[in-house]
Amino acid sequence: MTRYDHVVVGSGIAGLSFALKAAAHGNVALVTKADKRESNTVYAQGGIACVTSAEDSFELHVKDTLEAGAGLCEEAITRAIVSEGPARVRELIDLGVRFDSKEVPGQPAGSASSELDLTQEGGHSKRRILHSRDVTGREIERALLDAIEHHPQIHVFEHHMAVDLITLSKLGFASEDRVLGLYVLNQASGEVLTLRSDRVILATGGCGKVYLYTTNPAIATGDGLAIAWRAGARIANMEFIQFHPTCLYHPEAGSFLISEAVRGEGALLVDKRGRRFMDRYDARGELAPRDVVARAIDAEMKRTGARCMYLDITHKAPEFILERFPNIAGTCRKFGIDITKDRIPVVPAAHYQCGGVQTDCDGATSLRGLYAIGEVACTGLHGANRLASNSLLEAVAIAHRCNELIQRSRALDVENGRSNFPLPEWTAGEAQDLDEMVVIYHNWDEIRRLMWDYVGIVRTTKRLQRAATRLRNLDREIQEFYWNFNVTTDLLELRNLCTVAALIVDSALLRRESRGLHYTLDYPESNAALCQATLLRRH
Repeated sequence: MTRYDHVVVGSGIAGLSFALKAAAHGNVALVTKADKRESNTVYAQGGIACVTSAEDSFELHVKDTLEAGAGLCEEAITRAIVSEGPARVRELIDLGVRFDSKEVPGQPAGSASSELDLTQEGGHSKRRILHSRDVTGREIERALLDAIEHHPQIHVFEHHMAVDLITLSKLGFASEDRVLGLYVLNQASGEVLTLRSDRVILATGGCGKVYLYTTNPAIATGDGLAIAWRAGARIANMEFIQFHPTCLYHPEAGSFLISEAVRGEGALLVDKRGRRFMDRYDARGELAPRDVVARAIDAEMKRTGARCMYLDITHKAPEFILERFPNIAGTCRKFGIDITKDRIPVVPAAHYQCGGVQTDCDGATSLRGLYAIGEVACTGLHGANRLASNSLLEAVAIAHRCNELIQRSRALDVENGRSNFPLPEWTAGEAQDLDEMVVIYHNWDEIRRLMWDYVGIVRTTKRLQRAATRLRNLDREIQEFYWNFNVTTDLLELRNLCTVAALIVDSALLRRESRGLHYTLDYPESNAALCQATLLRRH
C-alpha cells in the first residue's frame, strides 16, 4: 500500500489541470491506463469556448448554453463556469498553450498588434471559440504535459488501469460511507496495487467505445463512470449521448472527426447531388446545435437510402482551408479526398456523454472523498445537449474549483481524524488466467452493435427493452468471468462497457419524452412536467 494526498485517474485536460494545482499542496498519483499522452483531449479539434471579445458577453454565452441544453442546464453552475472562463484560459496561455491569433487591421505587424483569432460553431451566437488550428486539444495536452514533466510532487502511473474504489462500506463498516483508496492494475506485471488516499479524483473521460461507431479513441470505455457506480455514487442524465454530426465516412478512416469548426467557417451540408437540406430542419441551418444536425443527417440518410451525407467547403479559398484545417486536410488527403476541391463524406458517430457521475459545481460527488471532473462528470452545465466547445472550458473550470474545495477541506479532515488504518491488499483467490479471449472480444462486439442498433440517435421503447434484456444476460456472463479469472485490461474494459451500456439504457427508459439528445418515436414531444434530471444510484 502506498499513500498519496491525491489520486487522479486520467491524464486529459481535467486530470492534468487538477494535478498541477494540487501538487502545490501535496503529492499526487496520476493514474492513466495508456500512455500519458493518450486521452480524449488530444482528439479535440474545435477549441475552447470563452468570452474574450468586446462583441460578446457572459450573458450571451450563458443564453446559448441554456438553449442548447433544452431546459436541463443548471443556470447557476452555467454562469459560474462561463464567468470563470477568461481566468482559466489565461492560465493555459501562461502555461504555454499557443492559441491562434490574427493581426488587427490598420495596425503595424507584430505581436503587440495581434488578437485571438476566434471562430464560431453550432449553437453559438458569437465568434468565441479559441483554437490552435484544428488540433486544439493536442496543443493544450502538450503544454500541460510539459508542465508536469519531472514535477517532484506528481508520480505518473502509465499503463495502469483503475479497477475499483476502496470504501468503508466495502470493508464492512456501517458508518457513513467514504472513499479510502483505489485498486490499480499494473498492465505490464499483472499485479494489482493498492493506492491509499482520502481524495480520489476521476478524470477518465467518456464512454464513446460503448457504440460501434464513435469519434472517441479506444481508451474511452467509461471506466470512471462504472467505478463510481459500483461504489454507490449517484449517476445523472446518461440517456443524453451526443452524436457528432460529421465523422469522416471511409472504410479505412476509423473514427476521424471532422470538426464543427468546418461548418463554423462556412461549410455546407449537402446530399450526393449537392443539394442543401439543413434549412428544412432548422432556421439556423448548418449552425444548428449538434443534436438537430445529427438527427437531420440521420433522417436524410434513412429517407434517401444513402450511406452518408457530404460536407462542402470548396467555395472557400484553398489557402484559407489549408491554413485553418491542416490536420483535417492532411488526413482526408490520405484517403484520396482533397477538401479544397472535393466534398467530404460524413456520418454521425457517438461523441460525448452529457451525463455522468453527478457532482456539484466543485466536482464533489455524492460519495465522500470521491470527485469527478471533465467528461466523466455531470455538473449540470451541458443539460440535455452540450454546446460545442464547452467541454474543455468545463474541464479547466471545475478542475480549478475542485482543487480549491479539496484544499479548504483538508484541514477539516485532519481535525475530524482521518481513517489511517491500512487497507487490505488485492487478493485473487483461486482465479485463473483467461484461456479463451474470443469470448471477451465477442461480448465486446455484441455490446457495441446492440447499442448502435437499439440505443442510437432515434430510439423506441421496444428497442430499449430488448437492449436491457440482453445486457442483463451479458452482465451475468461477464461477472462470472470477472470472479473466476485474473483481471486483465480487456476484461476490466468489457465489464465497464456493459455497466455503462446498462446505465444509458435504463436512463433512456425512464425518460418518457424527447428532449435534447434523447429522441424517441414513442414520445416525440417534450413534456414540461418531465424537465428534470434522471438520477440512478446502485443499492
